[in-house]
Amino acid sequence: MSPASEDRASVGERMYALVTELFPICRSITGDGLRTTLRRLQESVPMDLVEVPSGTAAFDWTVPREWNIRDAWIANSRGERVVDFRNSSLHVVNYSVPVRTRMSLAELRPYLHALPDQPDWIPYRTSYYRESWGFCLTQRVLDALPDDEYDICIDSSLEPGHLTYGECVVPGRSDDEILISCHCCHPSLANDNLSGMAVATELTRRLSGRAGETHYYTYRFLFIPGTIGSITWLSKNRSTASRIKHGLVLSCLGDSGALTYKRSRGGATLIDRAAEHVLRRSAGSERVRDFVPYGYDERQYCSPGFNLAVGCLTRTPNGEYPEYHTSADDLSLVSAESLVASLEACERILEILEHEARYLNLEPYCEPQLGKRGLYRPTGGSGLPDYEMALLWVLNQSDGEHSLLDIAERAGIEFRTILRAARDLEEHELVRRVPLPVRRETKPRASFINALYPVHE
Repeated sequence: MSPASEDRASVGERMYALVTELFPICRSITGDGLRTTLRRLQESVPMDLVEVPSGTAAFDWTVPREWNIRDAWIANSRGERVVDFRNSSLHVVNYSVPVRTRMSLAELRPYLHALPDQPDWIPYRTSYYRESWGFCLTQRVLDALPDDEYDICIDSSLEPGHLTYGECVVPGRSDDEILISCHCCHPSLANDNLSGMAVATELTRRLSGRAGETHYYTYRFLFIPGTIGSITWLSKNRSTASRIKHGLVLSCLGDSGALTYKRSRGGATLIDRAAEHVLRRSAGSERVRDFVPYGYDERQYCSPGFNLAVGCLTRTPNGEYPEYHTSADDLSLVSAESLVASLEACERILEILEHEARYLNLEPYCEPQLGKRGLYRPTGGSGLPDYEMALLWVLNQSDGEHSLLDIAERAGIEFRTILRAARDLEEHELVRRVPLPVRRETKPRASFINALYPVHE
């Protein structure tokens, strides 16, 4: 998928520049900050923006009122701002209702959030579904506040409006789809939010530049507010969701931790096996975890009524690095190198999904002579490189029962090397591609669940 004319350093720098540009914007699950972010992404990729009105039912949820904020502060009796939203969008509890009042320090303290164990970091806090307000600040600033009267201002609005999400569909040769989803609702958090958006944007750019030419699947990219965004999309697109055969939720892909994959609800689907194969061959990364119904939007896509084969790819998972949901999740936490390495892992996973196949050996009685076909070195005796070993494995396992990923896993050879060997053998009419078998389902699918629990559109 990668354009040969562009080196990986340039790609990584482009993604890091996007993270840097979007970092200051105060985003939320609705509002102008979210729209501004999505409109900026529209400049890079062909994306439609969808507006869903407040009050719209989405299964057991309701699209909330739209939140916007212009300014906020806490000022002491001398008029000095001791906490200022203009310095960090994390200073205000996300979705705080408008406030204009004066309080003593004792009255104000219940509305202040800090991190005693990390006294120089500002926490990120939200109040999406219960009307409230508050400020977040460092423990050092909190401890230094004198007993005084404080002016409180949160210049925000919470009114009927819309939830906005971005959607880009890149057609392939098939109507079967691969879903790539990322959340874009957090304010200034570089790793948990912007890194996934940057990788998803770059994947969209690469695939949309060659729509239908080289890929089999149709790709659907969703840039959505977390939880309510995926629930809203699924409620509006139940028939579309049935076309999704594989999917990835992307987040926390810019830090220095090893790649980590969380399996789909099914646990042994093709996307799970593909991701495990790629991570097993990534330097310092063999972190694969079972599905749990907590985390990012994979838990919505994997809910029993949909049961989509959607896993989650991160580096250090959410909640497992100390900077998570704090002001320390800043631009210094992510790097261009980590972003581009995460992108490459995504591309290798998609390569397996695109090219997984079975082959049939057309010369099954003993191995054919590969040297006379130019597939083998003229001089032997020094052991086999991976490519030549891959030729032998493909020939031996191409009985119409084993897929290329089956062969790669058994041989311990990278999938793309096995794929290259299969294509070369096919070109020399030694193997022939045959249809993949229809896999017997081991988990109830949406049609069965919906028959028991119908949901009206």
